[in-house]
Amino acid sequence: MLLEVRGLTVSFRSRSGLVRAVDEVSFSVGEREILGLVGESGSGKSVTVLAVLGLIAGPNAVVEGSIRFRGEELVGASERTLRRLRGGAIAMIFQDPMTALTPVYSVGWQIIEQLRIHTDLSRRAARARAVELLDAVGIADPARTVDRFPHQLSGGMRQRAMIAMALSCNPALILADEPTTALDVTVQAQILDLILKLRAEFGTAVVLITHNLGVVAETADRVMVMYAGRIIESASTTALFADPWHPYAWGLLGSIPPLGGARLARLPSIPGLPPALARLPRGCAFAPRCRFRRESCRERPALAGADAHRAACVIAAEERGALRAEALPLLAAGG
Repeated sequence: MLLEVRGLTVSFRSRSGLVRAVDEVSFSVGEREILGLVGESGSGKSVTVLAVLGLIAGPNAVVEGSIRFRGEELVGASERTLRRLRGGAIAMIFQDPMTALTPVYSVGWQIIEQLRIHTDLSRRAARARAVELLDAVGIADPARTVDRFPHQLSGGMRQRAMIAMALSCNPALILADEPTTALDVTVQAQILDLILKLRAEFGTAVVLITHNLGVVAETADRVMVMYAGRIIESASTTALFADPWHPYAWGLLGSIPPLGGARLARLPSIPGLPPALARLPRGCAFAPRCRFRRESCRERPALAGADAHRAACVIAAEERGALRAEALPLLAAGG
């Protein structure tokens, strides 16, 4: 197994006490696998992948649990060990390339710096490699773009430059945090095609964070749904779309505009807002927003089911179909 995360808990000290942003999260990523991580803003997705790279530090942060990359424990690892892995074996595509890229250096300089740190390439060879990478991600005229600064590139080009930097050292794992955010639909499709190409040509595994279930359907092998810092459903992509178990997953799927059938006057929505992490309700965190809640939701449900498909919900399997049809009539009708 390439990456194994067990019981990961990330907490932050605040005036309200210790706030858990990630709560007992466990998952694994195999070689060449694409894992989709979905959920609303504030559900703990980005904090989870930042913890993998050891980027959550400071006196007010507490990281507990186990993160193993190729058998090597990363929780509590030295900064030297983490620096060896960052950008080399594990790379990250940040959500906003405009703030992730250093504005006072050209994009080529930033790619070359990473190559020089993690490989034995000369400066001339590293520059040639940077031009090759920019060309590989579909940037026109890479020989000139390599000397341009981030503000001189469009949003799509900056995102491609960020992906080129992530690819520069042929990483085994890429952590992609909303790689298609703020991009138009055409560029989004190109970026997703590029991610699939990475897996095919470089054998790269990907953890893909997104709000967009359409993106997940297009690229991911497996999906984890997060809510309030917890995993509430985990399944293969095919199973999640064909047979979702958790009412929160029903709400996410119901918010996707249908491609066929009658046009809806209004898309279904999940009522209310995600809870404040400092004041999580007892039991199921989603219960206050769930139309199917019951008395047993006062106790926190465990993530249960088959190994390939699990959910943290008290709804029994025999009644799940009828309730889901009520929540998702178009899905039940095959629309």
